[in-house]
Amino acid sequence: MICSGTGSALGSVRGIILAMAGKESNIYNVKGGVGAASSAKLINQLLAGVHIATAAESLAFASRLGLDTRQVYDIFNESTAWSWMFQNRATQMLDADWTPHSALAIFVKDLGIVLNEAKRLASYTPMSAVAHTLYIDGAARGWAKESDAGVVRLWEAAGSDVSGSASVKVSSPAAYQESVKSLPAKATLDALPAEYTTDLIESTKARVDSGVMPVLVALDDDPTGTQTCNNIDVLAVWDVGTLKQQFATDCRGFFILTNSRALPPTEARELIVEITTNVTKAAEESGKAFEIVLRGDSTLRGHLPEEPEAVEEVLGKSDGWVFAPFFRQGGRFTIDDVHYVQEDDQLVPAAQTPFAQDATFGYKNSNLRQYILEKCGSRFTASSFTSITLEDLRCGGPAKVEEKLLSGERGADRVIIVNAVADSDMNVFVAGLLAAEEKGHRFIYRTAAAFVSSRLGIKEIPPKTWAEVSLKADVDAPRTGGLILAGSYVPKTTAQLKALRERRGADLEVIELDVAQLIKSAEQEQKIVDCAISETTRLISAGRDVLVMTSRTLIKTDEAISSLEIGSKVAAALVRLLVNIQVRPRYIIAKGGITSSDAATKGLKMRRALIVGQAAPGVPLWRCDEETSRHRFVPFVVFPGNVGSETTLAEIVEQWAL
Repeated sequence: MICSGTGSALGSVRGIILAMAGKESNIYNVKGGVGAASSAKLINQLLAGVHIATAAESLAFASRLGLDTRQVYDIFNESTAWSWMFQNRATQMLDADWTPHSALAIFVKDLGIVLNEAKRLASYTPMSAVAHTLYIDGAARGWAKESDAGVVRLWEAAGSDVSGSASVKVSSPAAYQESVKSLPAKATLDALPAEYTTDLIESTKARVDSGVMPVLVALDDDPTGTQTCNNIDVLAVWDVGTLKQQFATDCRGFFILTNSRALPPTEARELIVEITTNVTKAAEESGKAFEIVLRGDSTLRGHLPEEPEAVEEVLGKSDGWVFAPFFRQGGRFTIDDVHYVQEDDQLVPAAQTPFAQDATFGYKNSNLRQYILEKCGSRFTASSFTSITLEDLRCGGPAKVEEKLLSGERGADRVIIVNAVADSDMNVFVAGLLAAEEKGHRFIYRTAAAFVSSRLGIKEIPPKTWAEVSLKADVDAPRTGGLILAGSYVPKTTAQLKALRERRGADLEVIELDVAQLIKSAEQEQKIVDCAISETTRLISAGRDVLVMTSRTLIKTDEAISSLEIGSKVAAALVRLLVNIQVRPRYIIAKGGITSSDAATKGLKMRRALIVGQAAPGVPLWRCDEETSRHRFVPFVVFPGNVGSETTLAEIVEQWAL
């Protein structure tokens, strides 16, 4: 604590000063009389403001050098380059956590005071001037009330990625060894309270159909989020003109395919800001109300907190984030706030499955409270969470959900975790949610597919047979072969491809692309793909079903961004193959999120498609009728990498065979 003044004045308040400082050694009496302590405080703010800016620049430089920024922090936090501001603020930069423990606007003010005094004294202060300009720039971008550590985003806007280059934070060994265990599926589900007796999907549908509800705009981070819906559009573009056309259809909801999971964090955030801004403008010009749902992976992979924060950047602070990863068709259940993936007769905690080992989106916690804290840093605390339990849903019904949703402080940092193991659970939650929204509460949704269909009142329909899906596709079309593109590497996809090859045997042609060779050089990629194009064209023309798959050895690095780049190169090769096959396949199945997204948008040039239904439970079936698309009317199956049994892919191909 610093203080200054006359001896008598300081003596009269010595007890108060000591109580504030704690002990004598914490008190610094600045020589110079009244006002000297204020002058010393200016030096503190000069050092603090400049140190935060240099911490940001050093970590941004480290990311451009390809270094692990968290390791850089650990090393220099113990070196002579240490400063308290580096130690304290760099952690927020590494976690992309802009919780305002000290707002950026403070340094706009305090460094402004420093510079005014420097001007009065003709003191040379170029470092302060540069730092002040940085904070002014940050404030102009809307960050004034956020953490001063957020100034690092100026460097990220220029191409650095501090948080994306940081390895996963390890706070303790417990972060790697969570206490939750696998559960027997049947016994666990049978022991739960009975489902809510009233079927609420019809009442939700009636409310949605009445037109009083906001249009639901689902931003889908890969195409698989359409897996519980039918007779609803998905857009692959988001310009204001196209969005206005979509709003003019008087639809109750639609998807926008963002494919943001294929992007680094900073780019994903910028994309969501762009899309949300365009949706807002199109809705205003169309006279429509809307709300955003961020459809994410039911196995918890994706950009968090970047995407919800991006929506709030455009729409303003919400009354909480609704987190609901339940997806019945894929065996993804949330019980007592722990998220499970069903494997055979066991419910396995999500963090103990291969999905949690994802090179880009890996995580250590299955308890969703701990998962959110792991991903979002200090934005949330233990008191930030509200759980909608299975007892709330099944015993209390919509009224209990509404009560809990309305119990939170408006505009607070809050996460609502939705437990669910059956579609009826999600339907009950939605009924309570709609009641809370009628009272003015507004939420941002990060959910799996089940929430979208419940919120829109869309009932599940049986998977489509070939006779149903081929009505338009077969008109004047030759009896060509089908095309299966497989780029997903998750173990379930590998098992499904194995089963497909075994069951179809000589009735299936297989072309395997060696990924290690594919990414070796541009010349090698050209040679491999050109050969595959020629062979695939010949076989499909002859009526043969063809599987084009990447080799099953996953090529990755320890760096998330590099792994994304490898995935992007592989996806680009598959797209080039699809674009250059001039023959029209009888159907196209794309296996994996990035693969199916790129196949739809870049390979088939889809701008708008209709979600017809499902080819199998949880496996979306699209059809594009637009004349501008390639292979118009051809059934397009968006097959998630992590859905279905080992035989599901083989069963679809068998049923759709000539």
